[in-house]
Amino acid sequence: MEIPDNKRFFRIGETSRIIGVKPYVLRYWEKEFQNIRPKRADSRQRTYQREDIETIREIKKLLYEEKLTIEGAKKRLKSGKKVSPVPPNALLKEIKEELTQILKMLE
Repeated sequence: MEIPDNKRFFRIGETSRIIGVKPYVLRYWEKEFQNIRPKRADSRQRTYQREDIETIREIKKLLYEEKLTIEGAKKRLKSGKKVSPVPPNALLKEIKEELTQILKMLE
């Protein structure tokens, strides 16, 4: 789901719908990742900004698509490397080339 352009702040329910995870997952990730620190409204409800949502999307990609552990995702975020979606065919081609090079070295 896309982030609406007309809003600056999002409550936890809205953020969970945008990201596609349950609110309890967001609360857990807040504890695990220092990068996620939503502000609190006067009502004490969490309010996320666009930057928070982008960070959460990055975390979701690392955990769900790249299958990293929480610790692995923390390290990746700390290193500053962005997740770049690699098409499966390109990845397979790269792996095949590397394996071919290894075979040549072993011969």
